[in-house]
Amino acid sequence: MATDDDAPPADETPIQRALRLKQAALDAKPKPPRGGRFQRERAAAAQSSSKSKPWLSR
Repeated sequence: MATDDDAPPADETPIQRALRLKQAALDAKPKPPRGGRFQRERAAAAQSSSKSKPWLSR
């Protein structure tokens, strides 16, 4: 399954290898849809609660 393109560089440190493997694992995980109902609901909740917190506005 591994091709020559996936081969790590010969001078890769253990930390670089761990980070590369971690990124590959994160990329393989399914991601939630972007810009859906959840994001709109969170934005609306943040907007409505900001009226009672004037110290948070700039």
